[in-house]
Amino acid sequence: MRKRTIAALVIVAIPAAVAAYAATKPDTFRVERSTTIQAPPEAIAAHITDFHRWEAWSPYEKLDPAMKKSYSGAEQGPGAIYAWEGSKAGTGRMEIRDASSGLVRIQLDFSKPFEAHNTAEFTLQPEGDGTRVTWAMHGPNPFMSKVIGVFMDMDELLGKDFASGLANLKAVAEAPSAAPAATS
Repeated sequence: MRKRTIAALVIVAIPAAVAAYAATKPDTFRVERSTTIQAPPEAIAAHITDFHRWEAWSPYEKLDPAMKKSYSGAEQGPGAIYAWEGSKAGTGRMEIRDASSGLVRIQLDFSKPFEAHNTAEFTLQPEGDGTRVTWAMHGPNPFMSKVIGVFMDMDELLGKDFASGLANLKAVAEAPSAAPAATS
């Protein structure tokens, strides 16, 4: 009988401890990674503000090759919308809200496998002969995300994807075919 009581206490204590620890996590999150790309900001922005061009550099495009994609709204820039549905990528929608000088802000909404509403931002700052590009995502950190965060480092997990995407964007933006044609 005593062993059962101890086992029951342990079964209750472990989830309670995880929940208590999770409750101490911040109410918001932010993940960001940066790189320098040898191209002008407007050339790089062209790859970000046109969702059709994401296939060439976004790591999420390769995650689920059978993913269903749709484009609506503006062709590019503010009002451009990209929606997806896939078995690995889940279901979601992005809309470019701002594409001003040096900043592209995107509303990012997920509906599956879980609901989330975040903001993705790309900042493009001239730096020497190139551009410092920072890809960030931030938003609320609800309790279930905090619990998941006890077991998984979301900064590390998303950060790897952002670093990979920035490396791909760098390769695409620095490719000779990406340079604007010279005019005489």
